[in-house]
Amino acid sequence: MRVMLDLIEHHRGGEPCGIASVCSAHPLVIEAALRHALRVDAPVVLFEATCNQVNQDGGYTGMTPVDFVRFVHGIADAVGFDRARIALGGDHLGPNPWTALGADAAMDKAEAMVAAYVAAGFRKIHLDCSMACEGDPVPLPEATIVARAVRLCRAAEAAHAAAGGEPPVYVIGTEVPVPGGASEAIEGLAVTTPEAALATIDAHRAAFADAGLGDAWRRVIASVVQPGVEFDHHDVIDYRPQAARALSEAVLSVPGMVFEAHSTDYQTPDALAALVRDHFAILKVGPGLTFALREALWALDAIERETVAPEARASLRDVAVARMHAQPGHWQRYYHASGAQLERDLSYSLSDRIRYYWPDPQIEQARERLFDNLRAQPPSIALLGQYLPHALRALREGRADADPRSLAMAHVATVLDDYHRACHPHHEHH
Repeated sequence: MRVMLDLIEHHRGGEPCGIASVCSAHPLVIEAALRHALRVDAPVVLFEATCNQVNQDGGYTGMTPVDFVRFVHGIADAVGFDRARIALGGDHLGPNPWTALGADAAMDKAEAMVAAYVAAGFRKIHLDCSMACEGDPVPLPEATIVARAVRLCRAAEAAHAAAGGEPPVYVIGTEVPVPGGASEAIEGLAVTTPEAALATIDAHRAAFADAGLGDAWRRVIASVVQPGVEFDHHDVIDYRPQAARALSEAVLSVPGMVFEAHSTDYQTPDALAALVRDHFAILKVGPGLTFALREALWALDAIERETVAPEARASLRDVAVARMHAQPGHWQRYYHASGAQLERDLSYSLSDRIRYYWPDPQIEQARERLFDNLRAQPPSIALLGQYLPHALRALREGRADADPRSLAMAHVATVLDDYHRACHPHHEHH
């Protein structure tokens, strides 16, 4: 994937450039990212799907890799965005969805998944076999993790040989501490040590060489590490450059590579820029974008309460929370509060478990009705100023129109702006 290899080359050449990886399957988030890219003239937009979201069995979105590509391309065609400027990645590709199976069966599934991703056109492949399968020792020894990553790389290379087109680039490593290593709370968040980061890279390099994958190794562009950024339900751990300095400098001894940072959601613009400058040049963001979408939807719901007669209201927020209570599967294991605190978590938790509920037909119907109501009765400047000030500013500056879809996407774009500025510090901003 030339565009990613070029980015790494520029970064390694001393330019503080990076790329944001949009990890969301929500159509409004994807559309917002594409419209934002048109506005700022970004050369490429990177979307990633995870192994749990999208796989050959359909994942929790019900999409196979081919379906996901078709889905993103369909949105791009509708907004007039050139498909050639879209890069697609697969995140944490490995046996994770099938850890209830023994390692052999789980790895067979993982190989099939990686091959399906590459065949469908995904060209940024994160090989992550860090999770223990049925019968595996916990934690999994690094040698086992590396040997399994090699198996998956081989499957990806074979799929590419059959499919043709640009060769895939790879990301190795994982930021997830070994099971039992980190508790639910994040106070004790540990920055990856330089020794551990380099050992992971060295082990993979040696194993790729032994497996005859030297050519593929030249396309390993990044390793995932923990630079000291994380969020839980209510708090964000902000990036502290001092604490990550030794880790940051360690990658300079590895030709052609940068670090990839996961969970960069909710970081400040300055923190994002510092991450990129410190060689954590690939920034993953997911929940932060759907969280912003939820903020916009709740704001539009509040405007509806002020402007639409009670019997005509969609009451999206009430419908969504009621559905979460009726189908608690996606949040029950995560939110342990009760009463008023649980109600706040359902709506406002930074872990944004509500994102799994947007496709629910009753919720989607309420969202449609809300938008129809606000189209029939467009909100005043004063109400937008009260509830959606960023979108109002976009409206007045001609970057959005008064349609509720456009207002919601304008709000999401404020997050995308922070990432764009961090990744393109010398770019002209429109």
